[in-house]
Amino acid sequence: MIPGQTYFFCGVGGSGMMPLALIVQAKGARVAGSDRSRDQGRTPGRFAFLEARGVALSPQDGSGVTSPDQIVVASAAVEGTVPDVEAAHRIGAPVKLRAELLSELFNVAPTSIGVAGTSGKSTTTGMIAWMLHRLGRDPTVMNGAEMKNFVTAETPFASALVGGEALFVSEVDESDGSIARYTPSVAVVNNISLDHKTMEELRQLFSAFVGKAKTAVLNLDNDETARLAATVPAERRVTYSLSDNEADLLGSEARLSPGGVHFRVTERQSGETAAIDLGVPGLHNVANALAAVGAVMATGASLAEAAGALAGFAGIRRRLEVVGEAGGVTVIDDFGHNPDKITATLEALHAFPGRLLIFFQPHGYGPLKLMRQEFIDMFAERLAPEDVLILPDPAYFGGTVDRSVGSADIAGAVAARGRQALAIPERAAGGAKLLELARPGDRIVVMGARDDTLSVFAGELLAQLKADR
Repeated sequence: MIPGQTYFFCGVGGSGMMPLALIVQAKGARVAGSDRSRDQGRTPGRFAFLEARGVALSPQDGSGVTSPDQIVVASAAVEGTVPDVEAAHRIGAPVKLRAELLSELFNVAPTSIGVAGTSGKSTTTGMIAWMLHRLGRDPTVMNGAEMKNFVTAETPFASALVGGEALFVSEVDESDGSIARYTPSVAVVNNISLDHKTMEELRQLFSAFVGKAKTAVLNLDNDETARLAATVPAERRVTYSLSDNEADLLGSEARLSPGGVHFRVTERQSGETAAIDLGVPGLHNVANALAAVGAVMATGASLAEAAGALAGFAGIRRRLEVVGEAGGVTVIDDFGHNPDKITATLEALHAFPGRLLIFFQPHGYGPLKLMRQEFIDMFAERLAPEDVLILPDPAYFGGTVDRSVGSADIAGAVAARGRQALAIPERAAGGAKLLELARPGDRIVVMGARDDTLSVFAGELLAQLKADR
């Protein structure tokens, strides 16, 4: 990357684009961009923040792409008919995939930590960022979600941490196959399960990713990841588990509370132990913490240093985030969008009393079709009899997509298996139903990905609860 070079980010306000744009800008590049959400008037705060940081914004109509000297950055999901991409091709400006640019920055770092897996990537990345920051390692971090520990009045959307050149930490995505671009010093794989690709494709991608790393940090509690661990030489792997005594790092004695979990971690080789008080709830976050501890230890920290540095971790926005409470009803905002993530959320919430009123917006028609049966099975098995599931139409922001499977298909099948599930296409009508059903002791959970307005919706539900009670 050349300082002074101009990069134009197509979809600059997105969860993957914004942090990368800020890191590129901090390295001396000029940054501009467009976003369909801005044109539609959604999440204006994000774009005001970018403009305040000196990012020039244009409508997503091609008008911002004016010179062949610009590099247009697009995600794999952006279609070639998007006006910015068409304009780039027309004037001869190079188009670079987001993952291509990110992997270039990642791969040149002397030490790089890539965090992969179907679930838990953002939380584990945030934990590693906080630990390395507290240890004075000055990491540069690219996360796909906002890290609460780094949110300030000046940086309200802290999904990036701009640090030094020596240490780069990044979430690494398998959904578009771009994981193949990364060559990590430390490869973390939390879990492997069906999400965007077939299991055979996923096995190949994760195996290649781990094979390039000096050290692989792998979860023995996930069958697919445990199978992968068996192919990695012992001297190149760090395994972790909540139940397998053969793991290099064993989490035990977990005591759950609504706001967190206390547990102990033991290093098998030395016998050393450390106690951790984690400020985020659920056993899935114990697993995330073990992954983070293993990754930080792989960069030279001791168990005591890594465990101590995790103290004060504040969590990630939209990961079991309590928006507020009114009239005895708690509103929770959560990123759960695939069966594994939603299962982890439901398990964490069902550990404590209270009916769940779940508003789940599927994150796209494609994933809904791919995981149709998995969604049906998961909700039928994981919902309690008193819980209520409401599904609006899937997130859709334009473009060509097969819409043959919709929310009604999921709701109908879940209801047929004895659980309460309703398909209510419009968000406003779904919200009205939630408020009609809610009674003291209930927890309203707003779930979904790819749509930042879900957090706005959760806040609106809380405001309405306060007004009504």
